This record gives sequence, structure tokens and C-alpha cells, in this order.
Amino acid sequence: MMIRSTQQSIAARVTNNLQGNLTRLGRLENMLSSGKSITRPSDSPTGAVSALQLRSQIRSQEQYVRNGDDGVGWLGTLDTTMTSSLSHIRRARDLVLTGRTASMSGSATAREAIAVEVENIRDALIDLANTTYLDRPVFGGTTTGGLAYTPAGGYAGVPTGPGATVDRTIGEGTSVRVDVTGPEVFGVNGSGTQLFEVLTAIATNMRAGDAVALGTDLGNIDTAMENLQTQLANVGSKYNRVEQMRQSVSDRTLSLRTQLSDVEDIDLPKTIMEVQLQQTAYQAALSTTARVIQPSLVDFLR
Repeated sequence: MMIRSTQQSIAARVTNNLQGNLTRLGRLENMLSSGKSITRPSDSPTGAVSALQLRSQIRSQEQYVRNGDDGVGWLGTLDTTMTSSLSHIRRARDLVLTGRTASMSGSATAREAIAVEVENIRDALIDLANTTYLDRPVFGGTTTGGLAYTPAGGYAGVPTGPGATVDRTIGEGTSVRVDVTGPEVFGVNGSGTQLFEVLTAIATNMRAGDAVALGTDLGNIDTAMENLQTQLANVGSKYNRVEQMRQSVSDRTLSLRTQLSDVEDIDLPKTIMEVQLQQTAYQAALSTTARVIQPSLVDFLR
């Protein structure tokens, strides 16, 4: 049995085929213009799921990097402030040694000059103890106030305890404390070895010319200096840890971006070649169709 192919049926099939060619060409050109092989989930369901998971991981890693940046800012501020504080304490210690000699052979005027300088050092150290990072006192713990210490040297921040430390999550399951409270660095008020109280006592004993008391003060200031050096070493080790972890997270982020590119980015040379082939095929189809489908008698009668 022969099936007669009419001009209309031939035209319909050719039109459908041309439309299919045009659709494929449009998809390739869309991929080329966007640079992505996946623009909607239907393009590749498994690829779309992988891309979403990778993007989620990248966002997490980027947050870890931001946390690390903030942690480095805290620790860097602490390091600079504590290093400056050590310089002031060393100067105060030198003055105590000078004052012990002056208390035995020096004049009251000389002792007064030393006492005034010691008081200025104490005030400078209190200013350093109120150093802020992003408007938060770095020695104040989680305090919402603007000061860690009062002008008299009393601690006004939040003491160390559960929930009273500044922590930053810098990796999967990795959290680092990035603050140090004032009492940990400068001593506890009323302990006799609190730095500001020691400096006040030094100024008082210097004016009185009490060499014995100044000897005790020298031991106290040495204790305060050793404590500050210990805390400074602790801050330095945390700084290095955060820096290393931040670099590790940055490397991980780069690796994830590479994986994401492998999943959803096009192979540019391959896509360009496919576009050119599809354009050639489409033009050839148009040319062939123009020769195969000739005008009928009905076309001439219109």
C-alpha cells in the first residue's frame, strides 16, 4: 500500500525539523552567552544538585574567612597594645630601680619627678587598656560599654566566664577565642599585683622615700610583666593559628570554586565549535528546503 506524501505534509515535517534545529542553536547560543552549561535544573538535574551543594559549601568557607579576618583584627590589636604596654612597664621598672637609689641619696625633688612619671605611665597604660577594635574594648570581654577600665584603674568589663569570651568560628568545628580580658593581662583588682595598683603604690612609696616598700613594688612589677609576657605569647600563638586556618580555608574555597566551574561552566572551544556546526546545519537545511519544496499551482492562483 502506498502512502501519498502531500506538499502540506512535507512542509509540516520540514518546518518541525527546522524548528528543532533552531531550538538547538538557540540553546547553544544561550550557553555561549552565559558561559554556563546549566541555566535551569532541567538542563542537568544531577549537575544542578551538585552545583547547589558546592555553592552552599563555598558560602560557608567564605564566612569562615570573614570570621578569620575579624579574629586577626582582634588579635592584631591585642598584640600591638600589649607590646606597647610592655615598653611602658619596662620604663616603670627602670624608674623603680632609680628611685630606690634616690630614696637613699637623692632629693625629694628627684623622687617627686620620678613619682610623676610613674603616674603618667599608669595613665598611659589605662588608656592602652581601653583600646578598642570596631568600637569594642579589646580587654573588656563581651561588655557592651565603651571602656574596659575606669580612669582610676578599676575593671569595668565582663570578667572571664561562660559566655563572656569573644570567640570566632574559623573552620568546620574549629572555634578560637580572640580576646583577653583585662584581669588576665593586668591582674585582678585588690590582689596586690594588679598593675595599676602597683604603679600607684610605687608613686606613693617613691614620694615617701621608702626603699623597702619599693623593693616589694619591684617584685610586684616583675610579676605583672611576666604575666603580660605570657599573655602576649598566648595571643601570638592564636594569631598564627588563625592565620594558618584562614589560609587553609581560602585554599579550600578555591578548590570548591574549581569544582563548581567543572560542573556548570561550558567548555568554551567545544561550545564555539558546536555553535558553528549547528549554524552550518541550519543554513544547509534552509537551502535544501528552499529547493525541495517548490511552489504549487495553488500558490500561483492566490
